[in-house]
Formats: sequence, C-alpha cells, structure tokens
Amino acid sequence: MITVHTPSAGRLVAHQPEAGADFPPSMLWVDMVSPTVAEDAAMEAALGLEIPSRDDMAEIETSSRLYTENGAIFLTISLATGILRNKDELAAELHPLALILTPQALVTLRYTDITVIDRLGAQCSRAAPATPSALLVLLLDIIVDRLADSIERIAAEIDAINRQAFRRIMPKGRQQRLSNLALQSLLQRLGTAQDALSKARESAVSLARASSFLVLSLRKDANHSGQLKSMTRDLASLTDHASYLGNTITFLLDTTLGLINIEQNAVLKIFSVFAVVFLPPTMIAGIYGMNFERMPELGWQLGYPMALLLMLLSAILPYVIARWRGWL
Repeated sequence: MITVHTPSAGRLVAHQPEAGADFPPSMLWVDMVSPTVAEDAAMEAALGLEIPSRDDMAEIETSSRLYTENGAIFLTISLATGILRNKDELAAELHPLALILTPQALVTLRYTDITVIDRLGAQCSRAAPATPSALLVLLLDIIVDRLADSIERIAAEIDAINRQAFRRIMPKGRQQRLSNLALQSLLQRLGTAQDALSKARESAVSLARASSFLVLSLRKDANHSGQLKSMTRDLASLTDHASYLGNTITFLLDTTLGLINIEQNAVLKIFSVFAVVFLPPTMIAGIYGMNFERMPELGWQLGYPMALLLMLLSAILPYVIARWRGWL
C-alpha cells in the first residue's frame, strides 16, 4: 500500500493513488507499507531510484544501510516497537524502517505497522515542514522521543522487579519468603526486560549512526546540523542509560539466582532439622522395641509413660540447642 502526502495550506493531505496513476509532482512524503512488486516498480519509475528490498533492509553492515545514490540519501534504521503497547507486560519487537530522502520527497518503507509513522502523519496533518529534509529530521526526532519513553518504561519495570526482589519484610517484622512461582516470575520478567532493553539499545545505536551519517550527507544550507548533533548527543545518553540498566538487570539476575539458592537451602535446612529432632526419639523407641527378656523397664508400671516422656524430651533438647546457638 502506498500513501502519498501532498502539502496544502501548511499541512499534509494524505491520499492513496489509484493503480497505474502517476504520482503528483508536489508530493512531499510517500509512505510505503508492504508494497507489491507493481508498487515498487511504480515508485522506482517515479523517483528514478532503486527501492531497497526486504532482504536489503535486513542487512546488518553499515554500507548496506547508510549510503547515497543518484543524489538521494538511503537510511535503514532498526526500530524497537511494542514496548509501550501494553502497560502490564513488555513485548518488544525489532523492525527495520527504510528512509529515502530525495530533493523532491521523503519515502518511508516498512513492512509492519509502526506507531511513529502514524504520529508523524497526525502531526503533519496539523502543521507540516516545508522540505523533505525537515520532514525527515522531524520523523527522527519523534523516533528518539518514542525511544526515550520506551527506555523509561523498561527502567520502571526494572525498578518494580527490584522492589519485588528485596522488599520481603512483612508489617510485623517477619521475613516473607518468596515462593517458587514468584521466583520464576522474577526470572521471566528479567528475561523480558533484558530482551526489550537489548532491542531498545540496538535501535539507539542504529539511530545514532543514521544521524551522524545525515550530518555529513545533508547539504549545509539545509540548516539541520545543529538538530542532528543534538539528537546524536541525546542518543549517546540513551545508550549510556541503557548500558546502566543492563548492568542493573545483570545484578538483579544474580540476586534472583541467589534467592533461589537461599530458598533451596532453607528447605534442606528444614529437612535437616526434622531429621535431627526425630533421631533421638527414634533411637529410644528402637531400644525399647527390642523386646529382650531382661529389660527392667518392661516390668515398671510407669515404664510406658516414662519412655514417651523421654522421647519427647530428646526431641525438644536438640531444637532448643539449635535455637540457642542461632542455627535456626
């Protein structure tokens, strides 16, 4: 699908051209969403350029993602999407977005729904830049703002995981143990946060390379170098913050694994305590269950209560000693 945006009274008006129709010469922005072969051919004929294919957009080397050709600037950036979609759970996805800047128009090429494109269209329907380069800088600025919001969302999730992992004191001062399900939930949330953070950081690095490339490729009279340099600094700070959050996730992962070991040791300690407590009564019961002929206690009237009392005392004594020594 191809949507053409043309300027009208200081804003952009969107419409979809009919199949086989010529593109208007006044178009300022062309948005291509999962274009067909015929739509690709029509756009290539209108611009006199070769449109990158989906496989070209998946290339990871910089020379295939950032280049100039026949007076046009080609940028392919990776966008982390879906992080702000659900308030309860992170669901990050990474999608490529191709940007083609020509002297006549800006072309955006994508194969999925991307929120920032919709936000750009909504903003341009009210007030639009006058040149394709200004439109591109505006789009990049919207992407950076959206990326910053995504990293803030990941930071909030990490902070919530931190509170759940360490806030274990109940109102009366007793320690609240974490169940296996709670620990598994922590590990799953940490993995999801790490996945979202890695995609956001990759997106920030991709955007930083694109903005640096634009500083060198755009004409000096476009007067966008100041905005692009400021954007590059913002992206550098976002990358540093993402690295800090990555270290925090690593710390929380180690903490969660340590909590799992503590809980496992606590379970083993409980079994060990039960074994120590019931060992002396078992020994006493075994002695008086041997039924030898000459055992003086067998003839005592209070022999049975005495044996029960002795087993009870032998069970209480190890427990009292363990509590006194601080082992429990």
